[in-house]
Amino acid sequence: MCYPHSLAGAIAQVKGVDDRDVTLDAGSLSGQVRLMLIYKILRAPEWAELQARGESAGAPVDIADGFVHFSTAEQSAETAAKHFAGADGLVLLALETDALGDALKWEVSRGGALFPHLYAPLRLADVLWSKPLPLVDGRHVFPDLEG
Repeated sequence: MCYPHSLAGAIAQVKGVDDRDVTLDAGSLSGQVRLMLIYKILRAPEWAELQARGESAGAPVDIADGFVHFSTAEQSAETAAKHFAGADGLVLLALETDALGDALKWEVSRGGALFPHLYAPLRLADVLWSKPLPLVDGRHVFPDLEG
């Protein structure tokens, strides 16, 4: 698993961004910084609402629980199988943990694993990318999340 790095006190210009890497130009500190991404699966109407409003309290389960549920790359496929079995038209969102600040808490959940929970609205501005999560032969097909 990759954890975010900090360039404490450095001013860096972003040179390029792809799904998991940010290339920086910070003089002698130039290089790549790996982001810690977390993922949210939304149904098409939930994604449309987030796009229209710019923020959302999340899916019905998020609203009921009082926080927005996320998964790590390693947890995402199991989350899809457990909570979205057979559902078509899903969208996978990627967000960077540092951007979510102190509202992001890591809490014990399924199987004793730590899961990221956001105690704030899900904001469209925090979404790095969105990709369809197609259903093929009864299973969701994920993009490469390990980069």
